[in-house]
Amino acid sequence: MPPKFNDARRDKFEKAKYRVTNCSDYNESLRRRGDVTIWVSDDVVQKWRSPRRKTRGGQSRYSDLAIEICIALRVVFRLPLRQTQGFVRSIAKLMGLNLAVPDYSTLSRRGKGLMIAQNRRAASQPITLIVDSTGLKVRGDNDWHTEKHGIRKARKTWRKLHIAFDQETGNVAATELTTEHVGDETALPDLIAEMDAESE
Repeated sequence: MPPKFNDARRDKFEKAKYRVTNCSDYNESLRRRGDVTIWVSDDVVQKWRSPRRKTRGGQSRYSDLAIEICIALRVVFRLPLRQTQGFVRSIAKLMGLNLAVPDYSTLSRRGKGLMIAQNRRAASQPITLIVDSTGLKVRGDNDWHTEKHGIRKARKTWRKLHIAFDQETGNVAATELTTEHVGDETALPDLIAEMDAESE
């Protein structure tokens, strides 16, 4: 069949056209997409320097919180270490803060053994859970052989990974792996039971 056999019937429906009536607001919204607003709270400024150690040995200049903030900005904006140093230095300059920024070698050395402080929740506090699932495709070990030699492919199977996420602390509270036909509301009792078992 020729590729343009149905060309006469292809444009049966008119394409929807949207006209911008508020050009100034639209332009401002496009400009705000490139706006980076970052502020440093007063308690972070106070904890930026490492506390004075009381034992023998060298004194760290920067606290673990300062290294953690720099590494977090590096991950979010996908920056190399040298650019991370310049980025944090520019933020401190824009805010008028007299902060010494860790250099890239310090970030590399201290970032390896950095212990991230985890947010903890008291057992008596209520918890707000966000439950979602993602599909996982299960494939056998002969898929490469099948695709290369053109053998009939076996039917792929799927699994669902249900994740319960604590909104306040940012931790994954529970997980459950089920078949593809199980919904989030069906897996919720098992997720809650797993959380109860871990808290005991």
